[in-house]
Amino acid sequence: MADSLPHMLRSDARDNRDRVLDAARELFADRGLDVPMREIARRAQVGPATLYRRFATKQALIDAAFAAEMQACVTLVRDGCADPDPWRGLCSIVQGATELNARSRGFVDALSSVPDGVSVPDHRRVLLRSVEGLCRRAIEAGALRPDFVLDDLVLMLLAARGLPVASLEDRLAAARRFAGLALEAFRAASEAGPLPPPARLIPAMLPSETS
Repeated sequence: MADSLPHMLRSDARDNRDRVLDAARELFADRGLDVPMREIARRAQVGPATLYRRFATKQALIDAAFAAEMQACVTLVRDGCADPDPWRGLCSIVQGATELNARSRGFVDALSSVPDGVSVPDHRRVLLRSVEGLCRRAIEAGALRPDFVLDDLVLMLLAARGLPVASLEDRLAAARRFAGLALEAFRAASEAGPLPPPARLIPAMLPSETS
């Protein structure tokens, strides 16, 4: 009996952690990252103390809740950058990232936020620099408009958070349409007019490199 008690405790702890992560994913997907920790605890049917034992900070919970999406994003960017056709690779990244965003409203917030006192994650630097290099190749190939900046891609993903909150199928259909329209705007064309000055969004995502 005594030997089985530690195993039971470990099993209970795993169950509590899984319930917290499931609740956080559901609430973040539906409402974004502003959901209070106490509400996540209520949805998971655990006490606040239990939640904070598993995740000492909200950022730790966000990182754990979006670990699968982050890995999917890393794979998406790696595969897109490996495509010998830079425009095709960029299209796959834009389409895939927009769908990830449609599946969870909090994904882009989790990717782009930098809480006070928290260093910028290495994966963010790698992702942004990789996509920046791909965009440079696409411009050099004459496929991407020459006045495109990486901030434009971030702007598109932020704008996509406003897609209708309906069924997942409807959100994904809207995301694919939105990505297609955005890519047509990004595509190099001799008749395209000049754009207004870009909104500088990358400095907020990499403050230590742009301050």
